[in-house]
Amino acid sequence: MPERARIGGSGRRPPVRTCVGCRSRAAQSDLVRLVADGALVTPDPERRSPGRGAYLHPDPACWASAERRGAFQRALRARGRLDTSRAAAYFSGGPRVGEGGRSG
Repeated sequence: MPERARIGGSGRRPPVRTCVGCRSRAAQSDLVRLVADGALVTPDPERRSPGRGAYLHPDPACWASAERRGAFQRALRARGRLDTSRAAAYFSGGPRVGEGGRSG
C-alpha cells in the first residue's frame, strides 16, 4: 500500500478551506479569512477574530467573483445587507491597515 504524501515536518496535513470566490480548495494559509463584524465584512489575516469566517484567495478576480455571486451573504450566514467596503479596499491592492508605508 503506498504511503500518503505528508506535508510539513510534523507529518500533519494543513487545514484546507474553499475559496468563496473561485470555489477551489486550498490550504488555509494561502487564503484570507473574512468575518462579519455586525454588517461590516472585514479581513482577518491573523485568523483570530471570533465568529464565522469566509475564506478567499488574495486575488482581485476571486473578490470580484464572490461579490458578483453574493457569496459573503451565504458563507457568513448574514441576515440583511453586508457592507464590504473595508474588505474591498483590502483586495484592491491599495495600502493595507497595519502595513508600514515607509520607504528606504
